[in-house]
Amino acid sequence: MLLASLNIAARGDGSWWDLIPNEFRQIFPLVLFLVNLLVLAVVLYLAGLMVVGGRRARFFDAIIISLLGTVLSTIFFLFIPYPLIALVLSILAWLFLIKSLYETGWLGATAVGILAIIIFLAVTLILALVFGILDKLIERFLPLILLTF
Repeated sequence: MLLASLNIAARGDGSWWDLIPNEFRQIFPLVLFLVNLLVLAVVLYLAGLMVVGGRRARFFDAIIISLLGTVLSTIFFLFIPYPLIALVLSILAWLFLIKSLYETGWLGATAVGILAIIIFLAVTLILALVFGILDKLIERFLPLILLTF
């Protein structure tokens, strides 16, 4: 979904919601949530395997972390009027979930979180290369990224 959205944004065509046929618009948010949950669980599981090992990082724990982390983050951003506070609470909630379920310390949880982000970005970059939209993304968003630094 991220790649489709970026491809549409790079071309300047409407929104990605316009690509979804009307008869699927009712079920699409649920399917998107489940796919995102699965992808996040796989990324967290791989990062957990690399940092804490296979004995403490189980796939079921990764699913629980991704489900609870997503729900808590959504609640924080919906009900806390200050985005920075919601972001800090969200990060702390994710780290606490990783720490608790992977039975590691705060440093280990931070390492799992950072590695999960790196794995996600690497997979996204590879998929962008496979789908041939990397050049469009660089052309469209690189000037914006350079302006922010």
